[in-house]
Amino acid sequence: MTETQVESQLEIDKQCIEAVQSGDKDAYCTIVKCYMKKAYYIALGFVKSEPDALDVSQDAFIKAYKHIKKFKTGNPFFPWFYQILKNLCLDWLKKNRKRNQIPLENIKLSSGPGCSQDIKIQIWKGIEKLPLAQKEILILRYFQGFSYVEIARMLNKPLGSVMSSIHYAKRNLRNKMEKILK
Repeated sequence: MTETQVESQLEIDKQCIEAVQSGDKDAYCTIVKCYMKKAYYIALGFVKSEPDALDVSQDAFIKAYKHIKKFKTGNPFFPWFYQILKNLCLDWLKKNRKRNQIPLENIKLSSGPGCSQDIKIQIWKGIEKLPLAQKEILILRYFQGFSYVEIARMLNKPLGSVMSSIHYAKRNLRNKMEKILK
């Protein structure tokens, strides 16, 4: 997104949220439509199950709606919503640790041409072995396509910390990949 598009989206979000806070329930549909795909794919990165990702992302929108009066309209919506979504995903993971899940390697990745399915599977195996914070930041950056600035807002971290975290996560993934491929 360009800076102009980001500013435009922030204004749309602000108008919709103010309308929702004033009692217009239909205005929330605009917010949901705008972010439902992002929310679903983020949840999928955490829970690794398509139906469960759909459930968790829908629950996040419901929870956000219930707490929308607490939202400060001067702030961007998605970082606030992301925290709700992330916490619901983490809660889901705690409750469902032993449940059979669709392995991430079965999920179609948006990798470029020339990236074979075997390589995708190996990448996911490496990502699965990373600590949760590193897995999260790599998925947000490389599979969801969020910019460093967007990730910093979502995680409520300084930009430099995000850049450093991505660097260390990639280095850790590279080390894990070397072990997997040997």
